[in-house]
Order: sequence, then C-alpha cells, then structure tokens
Amino acid sequence: MDSADGGMKILDPLRGLSMSIKLDHHHRVTAQKLFCHPLNHNIQWHDVCSLLARFGEVHETHRGNWAVTVDGETVSFGSTRTRELTEDQVVRVRNFLRSFGLTKQTLTAA
Repeated sequence: MDSADGGMKILDPLRGLSMSIKLDHHHRVTAQKLFCHPLNHNIQWHDVCSLLARFGEVHETHRGNWAVTVDGETVSFGSTRTRELTEDQVVRVRNFLRSFGLTKQTLTAA
C-alpha cells in the first residue's frame, strides 16, 4: 500500500513501527523477481543490493558475503562469488523483505 509521500508503508520488525520506503520502478521489478514463482535464476547481486539499500546499509563482509545492517542488526546473504543469487540466497532475501511486510501481494497492490 502506498503512503501519502509516495513510499510503501512497511513494518520495521526491529522497532515494531510502520515506516515508509520509496521503491522506484527498478526496485519494484527486482522485488517482483525475488517473489516470482517458480524461482527466478536470473537475479543479479547489484540489483538486489540497490533494493536492500532502501532498508539499511549494504556492505561486503571480510569473508566476501553481502550483508545489510538495519538499526545495528546485520543480516548476511552469503557469498557473492557469482553475479546471480543462488536459490538459497533468493529465499534469504525473500525472508528479509517479508520481515518488513514486503510481499508479492503488497507489491501488486502498490
């Protein structure tokens, strides 16, 4: 659902508060690919990192994993040795987005 400022209203799971995240067309397309069924195998890391940056600070760990930090909590999504996400990484990113209330249904409703 869209908020008055043009962003999507989602839930911040760490604080339990509703917040507004602005997703441009590119971010929405990436999110739709992540929630696609059957699983999309052509999702690139740079697109996902751009989407995750809307939620927190995205960085590469010293072990070569992509991670996002939101309010001091860090979630790692695994190795970035390939350009595309693995099936496990897609599922991890999906779960992260769902924890903020972003689902296939909220994307189509927006």
